Amino acid sequence: MKGLLKIALKLLANDRGKFFTLILGVTFAVFLMNQMTSMFAGIMRKSTSNVINIGAKMWVMDPSVENDRSSIPLPDYVLDYVRSIKGVAMAVPIYFGSGLVKLPDGTYQGANIIGLDDTTLFGRPPIIKGDLNKIYNSDAFIGVVDADYRRIGSPGIGSVLSINDHRAVIVALAKPASGGLFGTPTLYTTYTRATQDLPQTRYSMSYILLNPKSNANILYIQEQVKKLGYKALTQKQFEKTIENFYTYKTGMGTNIMIMTLISFIVGLSIAGQTFYAFVLENLEKFGALKAIGAKKYELMTMILFQASVTSFIGYGFGIMISSLMIAVSKVRIPNYAAVVTYQNMLIAFLMVVVIAGFSSYIGIRKVLKIEPFDVFRG
Repeated sequence: MKGLLKIALKLLANDRGKFFTLILGVTFAVFLMNQMTSMFAGIMRKSTSNVINIGAKMWVMDPSVENDRSSIPLPDYVLDYVRSIKGVAMAVPIYFGSGLVKLPDGTYQGANIIGLDDTTLFGRPPIIKGDLNKIYNSDAFIGVVDADYRRIGSPGIGSVLSINDHRAVIVALAKPASGGLFGTPTLYTTYTRATQDLPQTRYSMSYILLNPKSNANILYIQEQVKKLGYKALTQKQFEKTIENFYTYKTGMGTNIMIMTLISFIVGLSIAGQTFYAFVLENLEKFGALKAIGAKKYELMTMILFQASVTSFIGYGFGIMISSLMIAVSKVRIPNYAAVVTYQNMLIAFLMVVVIAGFSSYIGIRKVLKIEPFDVFRG
């Protein structure tokens, strides 16, 4: 059997043009599949950036909330109720809103404004420059240095801005764990200042952030919050809720799935057609092997081996090129949303297995039908 596999490999590499075309087809398919799924993973990560950056273990919100950008303000008594629940170690309010930043040239730029609890400042990103204690000044804000910060001119420490016609001074700069999705810069301030300077509805509290005393208290806390008519989600549950919203309710997931399916069909058709042509060209050789005693399962193993070699070489090149392109794009385009994950590579691998199986199937059907006397008679 080992000798037959060597023959199969020599037959495969003998026609370098066909061999290269087979690998190229699979490489192109894997490249497209990995690009699409990596973009999807990157977009999902950016869509949950606020939840990741704040890092609270649990979030309390209105039952109708489907993503962090469409918060429904909570009455103040909800905070008191949550703090009274057994098992809650800490509960603080947080404000999510938006404001118009007036730039030095007279133009305006929208910005996300996040108001942190005045006492704890819970949920703030790591400070990389400046004095955090100055956040309690009457006009202080923290600038978030990400790919979108340049949209407001990348102001440094001490820079003066105008937000909703209120004076705003950058007193510190922070580096978030994840950048945002929609190209909007983010500024942090205290909860009191955010609710005073920005337009308000009847209630001003967007969410309640809480940390349980232990993970064993999570279910009990969720049950108690539900009795009040609200819902409490863990960080992972809230991230999943946001991802489901953008996947199933915005068309984003459907469009990326269609593109991934198209790339799979392209790779399947190129690999299948080229491999079938390869088998036809080497049909006499397979017939000769059959005539000298090669059994059907041995011929099938040879073809499976050939299809697997080309498919997995193409898989390696496809992942390598895709990862390299994503890495270069992130350097050149700071807000480029793509991330290679183990799940993405597994999806591409499974699709390559299907491509290899399909290519083997059409080749095996042709080889098993040939009779040795047809080869010698020709």
